[in-house]
Amino acid sequence: MSHSQVRFAILGFGHHAIRRLLPAFRRAEHSTLTGLWRRDQAAAAKNAAEHNIPHNFSTREELCASPDVDVVFITSPDAMHKDDLLLAAAHGKAVLCEKPLAMNAAEAAAMAAAAKKAGILYGSGQNFRYNHTLDWMREQIAAGRIGHPQLAHAQYCYPAQQAPRRWIADPTLACGGPIADVGVHCIDALRYVLGEEVTSITTLAYKDQPTDLVEATATLQMEMTNNILANVTASARAPYRTLVEVVGSEGALTAESGLTVDRPVDVVLRRAGEVIETKTLNNDDGYVRMLDSFSRAFRAQETYRASGEDGVLNMRALDAAYKSWHSGAREKVS
Repeated sequence: MSHSQVRFAILGFGHHAIRRLLPAFRRAEHSTLTGLWRRDQAAAAKNAAEHNIPHNFSTREELCASPDVDVVFITSPDAMHKDDLLLAAAHGKAVLCEKPLAMNAAEAAAMAAAAKKAGILYGSGQNFRYNHTLDWMREQIAAGRIGHPQLAHAQYCYPAQQAPRRWIADPTLACGGPIADVGVHCIDALRYVLGEEVTSITTLAYKDQPTDLVEATATLQMEMTNNILANVTASARAPYRTLVEVVGSEGALTAESGLTVDRPVDVVLRRAGEVIETKTLNNDDGYVRMLDSFSRAFRAQETYRASGEDGVLNMRALDAAYKSWHSGAREKVS
């Protein structure tokens, strides 16, 4: 292993690591996976052997203290992120943390403060900021190709009943249902392509059963800076689908499957109903680009696009979204 590669260890190794992160590490130029820890030690040993991961750490402490680890990649359940980050920071390790960053904005702010105090690089795993589709949409909007943005919509649907991550329906472990799990990606995607912030949110959401502890489907009506009205829609009970759309005074940009990494995506620019341009882009290197960007940031060669501090803004939006659902009122994003 060359020392040109930044060495990551995954803390809280699970389904997401196997499905998304391992293939990305295999393709990465500047990032290598050197170790893992998971609560189930038998499963961890099997994972390490199967995927040729050099270190299977027996404790979180051992992982964070290891001289063979540069970056701790936290993929544990949401409720554990804060403790995991504090442990890594105490050992002076850089941290890349999965979204949602924490259970609420106060926790996320405490994490960002701890990282700053420890002087470590700290990023959020908002991988879609490294999708070519969002990059292209952001460029077109910035260049004024749809005029002044007025309306925006991001949607993320997936069938959670079939998801292997059982903890996502447990509010002691998960920040919430699809609002927190995938709605946070939608909020972040709109903030990223528009370069604007969320100022208030009104939420409607349904549970499957009154006794359920998290929502199953939701819609968030969002006020954004610069007089943009946005909608985030999320379902944990529908077939997989993503959509990102922005309507401006001169035209509209639509990306069916805009957040999708598994197949090519057509981003369509229309004016007065006519297709002006269709750009076909493939996001299959989104996770690779995210890892390598973080590694280059670790080497002080570039700025990582989704800082832990920026992630606090997404958490403030989630707090307002859940507050609105329970209050039935429009809630300001603090």
